[in-house]
This record gives sequence, C-alpha cells and structure tokens, in this order.
Amino acid sequence: MNIRERAEQLISKLSEWRRHIHMNPELSFEEVETSRFVAQQLQEIPGMKVESGVGFPTAVVGTLSSGSGRTIAIRADMDALPVQEENEHDFKSQKKDVMHACGHDAHTAIGLGAATLLGELFQNGQMEGTVKFLFQPAEERADDLGSTGAPYLIQAGVLEDVDRIMALHMSPEDRFGEVKVHDGYSMASGDVFEAKIHGSGGHGAYPHLALDPMWLLSPVFSAIHGIVSRRISPLDAGVISIGSIQSGFASNVIPSDLTIKGTIRSYRPEVRNVLHNELEKAFSLVEPLGGDYDLSIRAEDPALSNDPAVNQGIRKVFNELYPDYTIKNMPFGLGGEDFAHMTKTVPGAMFFLGCSLDDGESRNLHTPNFDIDERVLSVGAAVFTEAARQFLTDPA
Repeated sequence: MNIRERAEQLISKLSEWRRHIHMNPELSFEEVETSRFVAQQLQEIPGMKVESGVGFPTAVVGTLSSGSGRTIAIRADMDALPVQEENEHDFKSQKKDVMHACGHDAHTAIGLGAATLLGELFQNGQMEGTVKFLFQPAEERADDLGSTGAPYLIQAGVLEDVDRIMALHMSPEDRFGEVKVHDGYSMASGDVFEAKIHGSGGHGAYPHLALDPMWLLSPVFSAIHGIVSRRISPLDAGVISIGSIQSGFASNVIPSDLTIKGTIRSYRPEVRNVLHNELEKAFSLVEPLGGDYDLSIRAEDPALSNDPAVNQGIRKVFNELYPDYTIKNMPFGLGGEDFAHMTKTVPGAMFFLGCSLDDGESRNLHTPNFDIDERVLSVGAAVFTEAARQFLTDPA
C-alpha cells in the first residue's frame, strides 16, 4: 500500500479532527484547548516526543526520530479569526464571532495526519532521521510587541537543527485537483502604518480661522494612491491600502487632528524600502500648508520566499502520487504569511492546495461562508509524508 492509499484510509479521522477544531475555534495567542487537543493526538503516536509551550504557551512541537540523518519540519498554524460563521453545516463554529475562516483547522488536521503516517513508517523501521511537527499559534495577528507566532518558535530554537521545512495553505480560489507551487517570492511582506496629521481645530462656520486636517489630508491621500502607479515599476508587486481614517466628533466642529491607518505589501525588499520612503514624502506634503504629522511604520512579516530545491521535492511528490493534479507555477498573491520568518531561517516552501467546493458559491479566505472540500485533507497529509520520507531517505 502506498502513501496515497494509506492517507485515503485516514480520511474519516482527518475529517473528524478538522471538524472538532472547526467547532471550537480560538483566536491568536488563545489556542489553549486547540493545543491541548493537538498534544493529546500526538501522544497517541508511538515514538512521538511531545513538547507543549515551546516558545509560547500554546505552541506544540512533536518529534519523531530514529538514528542519525537529516531533519525536516512540517509547520501547521492553529488560530482562528474574529468572524461570525454563516455556514449551516452540523460542525458550525460554536463560538460567537470566532471562526476558522482561513483553513487553519484543515492545516492542523493535515499536520496530525502526516504525523500519524510518518509515525507508522518510523515504527516499521522505514525511516532514519528526524521529523519535527510545529503546531504554531498566532499566524493571523501580531501581539502588542508586533510579533506573530512564528518568531516565538524560532527564538525558542525549534529550527536550529532543521535542514528543511514545509507548510501548506488552503486555496479556495483553486479547485480540488489543483495546486500552486512557486519558487522565490510568493507572498508579500506585511507592514502596518499609522499617521497623525496635526492641524488646528475651530468652528465649522469659520474654517478660515482653523487649519482643517481634512483639507491637509487631500494632497496626502492623492499622493499615497499615486505611489504604486507612479513610483514603482509595473513589473514589481506593491500595494498601499488605507483601512481607517478617524477624526472629529461633531458636524459643526473642525477637528485638530486626523489619524489614518493602512497596510503596505510588497515582494522585493528594495520595493519595500521605496514604499516606505515615498509614504513619508506623501505625508510631508502637509508641512508647506502649515500642518504637521507623525508617521510610524511597523514591519510585521517578511515576504515569503520559497526555496526552489524544496519545491522540486514537492512537485516530484505530486507528480508521483497525484499525476492527475494540475500544478500551477504562479505566486500566491499579496497576502501575508508569517511562515516567511521560517523560510528566512532555513530552506523551506509553502504550497497552496486547491480546496473549493463545487457548489457555485464564492468561499474566499476570511469570509463568513469559507469552507473546503475535505478530500484535500488526505492529499495534504500524503504529500507531506512522502516529501519528508524522500528527503530523509534519498541522498539526492
């Protein structure tokens, strides 16, 4: 029996795990019950060493090892989103305004599936080397220190002995039977900016006696939206989006200040620097008009860069186990992914696994009706397992 067939035998258990996690979602840095559930499942695998609280209280690390050899890691994120689910299936989220709307329930179930399959191979003496399973909290949101979950695990040393690392992501834009595998920059760096424009307040009937921050914003607003189209090469990926503008409290009062918040996305570090510098210039336009400003830019995740050698192994496994799959060699978009911290530390790659349901509905990531075709659970588990097996057993 090959790995694909064995993974397909596990589909009921994979679905059971995914649905349990889906019904009991937990937000970033709050994955207490999820991490306990993951640790319990790992402890049932013969030979598995389980460590909880590695780098962060809700992180779980499982390790299978036999003899000497190389080490490969598989990462799965566990956190949910502050979204109220609108699906009506019998495993709907049981928590108000919390939902697995990004597929992390599936990622976690797939990680447990790969651990189960690889545990069997180690028990049968078919493996030599080490596989580490990193069940990571807080991919979705940074804490007050500006850190998501991945840096905490890295700082705890979980990658110090790792030669390669793999991860996957659900892709509702793609159908079951499709996968995106892309070398190099594939997801964007994510920066958050916040600026305050300072004018002077006054009566709405006497604007000439005030310095209206709304008026000061006008040239800034136009300049910001011209940065990507006029200061960045059309061949480079870049985005600056404004998500919040807050000011004032009454219809007849000109406020003194205005606060604007947004996000900056790019692939290449050089483009990231240009976006930061041009944003500063855009806000400086208030100064000739008599205003002032404060701008802060907080860098969160770097751009995800996939290692070509790791991807070569992933493509090889898809071609062998799932020759009917369509492999799309294209970037994943300008979304952010904190797995990028890990691929900056050791060679690694993430692939996007098509999971759309054939029901005619659009079920995009981070939406209240997000859902998946659960057949992808066995696919993800099989690919992780076979890619890890080949890396540890094949010197090439």
